[in-house]
Amino acid sequence: MPTRERATSTPTWLVLGLFLVIGWGMPAEVPAYEVVPVPDGGSLTGSVRFAGAPPRLDPLPVRKNQDVCGQSVANEALVIGPNRGVKGSVILIEGVARGKKAEGELVLDNARCFFVPHAAAVMAGAPVKVKTSDPVLHNAHGILGGKTIFNSALSVKGRVVDITSKLKQPGVVKVLCDAHTHMFAWIVVHDSPYFAVTDEEGGFRIDGIPPGKYTVTLWHEGFAPKGVDKDGRPVYEELRLQRGVTIPRGGSAAVDFEIK
Repeated sequence: MPTRERATSTPTWLVLGLFLVIGWGMPAEVPAYEVVPVPDGGSLTGSVRFAGAPPRLDPLPVRKNQDVCGQSVANEALVIGPNRGVKGSVILIEGVARGKKAEGELVLDNARCFFVPHAAAVMAGAPVKVKTSDPVLHNAHGILGGKTIFNSALSVKGRVVDITSKLKQPGVVKVLCDAHTHMFAWIVVHDSPYFAVTDEEGGFRIDGIPPGKYTVTLWHEGFAPKGVDKDGRPVYEELRLQRGVTIPRGGSAAVDFEIK
């Protein structure tokens, strides 16, 4: 059975948010990551759950192309499942310099006037594309540390744009559609392939981890109101938690997070 660790947001997230905002908000040089076999790798499993009464987030008004997008849409900033699991939390294992190869590619779609997925993670330099499945004009405007790092027009249904070269540095990228102010998404760029995004039940699993001691970081876009941006989108206090974990050789460990 994996050893379980538990972390809660109450005593630590404010401190960690202040501590990490510099490192997460601005691009930084990526240390060289070396792909090597991991024959004795371990796994990390866990969950993110909401404690207490969750806040009610109002639907977002649609101001353009209402015939396609509708009059309003659900706010995806906080999605809680029946078992109180929090979908869309990003889990990162910090400080892994050597290990498995990154697999697959990330495709951020514009579908029914939503970015899909709403929250994603990718290794710096791994393949990333944006596309549109909608018959209306969209764009994907990526912002890191207050600066635009890509802005791709998606004017024709089926159009695909490769943005891999724009995501070479770790950090949290907010993606906007300037044409539709209810649309936003997140891409967390990590310095290794050791990450996961929680599913509908708030669960996650990361495999092939070299044995050792690590820091595990949880990132969530937040739900505590901070104001609105220049286009009227709600802005929330981003949430970050950290926890230490030991990955055994060929075994498994578990970390559970609780936010409120």
